[in-house]
Amino acid sequence: MGETTLQNPGDPRTVEELEDLAYELRSKLLHLCGTYEGAVHIGGDLSAADILTALFEYGLHVDPSDLRNPNRDRFVLSKGHAAVCMYIAMSIRGFFSYEGIVDTYGQLDSAYGMHPCKVQLPGVECSTGSLGHGLPIAVGMALSARGRGESHRVVCLLGDGETGEGSVWEAAMAARSNELGNLVAFVDRNRQMMTSFAEERVVFEPYPDKWAAFGWNVVHIDGHDMAQLVDAIDALPGTDSNRPTVVICETVKGKGVDFMEHNLAWHAGSLGAADLERAMAALDASRQKESV
Repeated sequence: MGETTLQNPGDPRTVEELEDLAYELRSKLLHLCGTYEGAVHIGGDLSAADILTALFEYGLHVDPSDLRNPNRDRFVLSKGHAAVCMYIAMSIRGFFSYEGIVDTYGQLDSAYGMHPCKVQLPGVECSTGSLGHGLPIAVGMALSARGRGESHRVVCLLGDGETGEGSVWEAAMAARSNELGNLVAFVDRNRQMMTSFAEERVVFEPYPDKWAAFGWNVVHIDGHDMAQLVDAIDALPGTDSNRPTVVICETVKGKGVDFMEHNLAWHAGSLGAADLERAMAALDASRQKESV
């Protein structure tokens, strides 16, 4: 990953290991959704699971035991409603325990809120939740790093729905104008919003061309193909380059659970015991199918 290399030098994850970890992440997501009494943003969590696994287990140069290291990469979850997916990805990486998430998620004063809070949870670089804010913040972080002569990356994960907001495109223009090659945006392009499919409300296509028109280096991949995610990370330009990069990841909302996939009803929800058993059976069947 350019000058910052991998977070586990000498012991990089293989694609197969990353796929196993993505399955573990989805499994733990479903179990939390089955134990928490309120709604979990499960659809968008499942669509982002492969991306977050690839980042936290392969792409991001960060040490959970050294969170103040000025050379660490910074990660901004612009689609803050996918916080549970990020929490679990971080727990698998060793930032904190999964049990702590399950025991306290969504409770008053919990470090694991429905949206991430940097004050409550060490390792979270930015509090997010109001859509369209993450990329502007990431631009500021990347520009600050340039001003201090630091060579780490700033990586931001956006949902495609929020890229209908003007703040995102102002940030995109500012990033190119300031030649922020140390900035990388991943877009979870699941083509669904909370109550509609994306192109029904906002016409995004031709989506890659829009980013290219703003001067970004554009990579377009299958966001559920771990080999493609790894290749995209490996091919990122050096942090001293003069163009930011966007990795547009084609994904499926509810990925891995057949009755959730492409289903607007599962933007957020909870699972009873029977539904959890059904969801896990669907996840296992999907994994077996993909491994054939």
